[in-house]
Amino acid sequence: MTGVPIQRMAERVAELMEERLRIKGQGLAEKLRNGGRKLPRKVRLAAESLRASAELAQNPKLLLQVDQEATAQAYDTCLRYLGKLKGRTRRGDAAIRLATSVAFSLLAVAAILIGVMVWRGYL
Repeated sequence: MTGVPIQRMAERVAELMEERLRIKGQGLAEKLRNGGRKLPRKVRLAAESLRASAELAQNPKLLLQVDQEATAQAYDTCLRYLGKLKGRTRRGDAAIRLATSVAFSLLAVAAILIGVMVWRGYL
């Protein structure tokens, strides 16, 4: 395997991070620095390994130090996790959680208000 496929692997993971997790930045290294905390530990470590392999792959002599199998496994781990995520679904879930929270708060305030009115003898 040459350095070009490793670079493409890193670029693909960076693209998926931007699409699915809305992480901005130039390249995989910056995206991991900006939003790596959004990834589970196992996936974050795999992405770091892929980033390191991509850096080594830029130099032909250092390319020989890259463990091809470990790099392929790291790429598969990242793709498996990021492939399952849906960007719009995560945003929709957040909107539903917010609406549920607001509705529950309004219901609780209405129940307290009715309770106070009954206790005071207005109802």
